[in-house]
Amino acid sequence: MERSTQAQPAPRETFSRRTVIAVLTIYLSPWTATSSQAQQGANTMNHYATQKSINDAVEGGGLLVVAQWEAKPGEADRIAAILDRFLPDAQREDGVKLFLISRGKDNPAQFLFYELFRDEAAFKAHQESAHFKTYIAGQALPLLAKRERAQYGLL
Repeated sequence: MERSTQAQPAPRETFSRRTVIAVLTIYLSPWTATSSQAQQGANTMNHYATQKSINDAVEGGGLLVVAQWEAKPGEADRIAAILDRFLPDAQREDGVKLFLISRGKDNPAQFLFYELFRDEAAFKAHQESAHFKTYIAGQALPLLAKRERAQYGLL
């Protein structure tokens, strides 16, 4: 068997519709929080999944933003409570096609965001929204040890 010596093209930052649907099928597990206070008022992603199908969300493409957070020691439950208040407003934004947040099962200090916006303008409007400025910029970001984001286009 011969091994190709040709350079491989750089990976494209795009996802196929099938990949997005497969990831979301796995991803649509309930939002969980470990503190009893957060659990009493916590929303689940299941309610969102019944309101909009995955096919509806990915129809027509859009801008996909994937973010990963890690809380500073002792701050994970505070972040979960902030996100619980933030999430319903984010999901109702006009340009948001899909907005999901999960918390790590093995490491509850880790959070994963999967956000699909209609376009770049909708993402910009999201970042300018009152709920983003209040909950994310004002309350959650100071509690983070790490924050990474990447943008992708759907195929």
